Amino acid sequence: MAGQHPDLDPAPAVDAYDYLKIVLNPDGTITRGIDDPTTPAVPNPDQPFAVRTKDVLLNPTHNTWARIYMPRPSPPPDQKLPLIVYYHGGGFVFSSPSSVINHNFCSLMVAKLGAIIVSASYRSALEHCLPPLVIRGLILHRPFSGGFRRTKSEVRLFNNPSTLVNGADLLWELALTGTTSVATQRLGRDQRSRRGLKSWGGKVVVAGGGGDSIIDQQRELAAELEAKGMEGVGLFGGEGDYHGVEMLEPVKVELLFEKLKGII
Repeated sequence: MAGQHPDLDPAPAVDAYDYLKIVLNPDGTITRGIDDPTTPAVPNPDQPFAVRTKDVLLNPTHNTWARIYMPRPSPPPDQKLPLIVYYHGGGFVFSSPSSVINHNFCSLMVAKLGAIIVSASYRSALEHCLPPLVIRGLILHRPFSGGFRRTKSEVRLFNNPSTLVNGADLLWELALTGTTSVATQRLGRDQRSRRGLKSWGGKVVVAGGGGDSIIDQQRELAAELEAKGMEGVGLFGGEGDYHGVEMLEPVKVELLFEKLKGII
């Protein structure tokens, strides 16, 4: 974590709280200032959309829910479609399945892959910190991981605005607040997740880009999976592929979906 190894940390060019537009409140909550427009689901099958969507409640006590995406027209009853469970980005602090950027991404994924997608919500930090995770297998789209020491890509891209490293540190601190050691928990959870992946017998896809400050951890994970004899697939772009590029550039998302189509 930042501050534990100051000799390895370049000087931040931007304040992480200002960059993420986060304000800490006295009651232990945060005010999120990032503009995050949302869009409703479209359950009506008569509406002229390529994808039909519907929101379902998962846990009324925790107010968690999911948005389900179905291709249109509906497939024949005897046709089986792939099912993708999608967990949105946002550093565990921002966003939801109804965010326009996530909704559009999932809609396009359904249209291109011919799959059913369940985009699940989760309670966000700082109000709700991360629980222990057991990962069984998934497509890791620019996985948000870290460790004690800075990697070369974190140092090289420390102040890159697409993944500001001290901004990522702040998201981890908010997500893991209340633990005895944020740095230890950050690394420990990442290692437990990796152990779970290593013991799982399915295929794991790791997608990343050379312009992402956490690309070294992503490449390391893919190499670990391969070394353990797992069926791992690494999809890594060049220096122009920054964090979240597929959410913002149509050409990049087309390339990603074409690759995933041949995998799933």
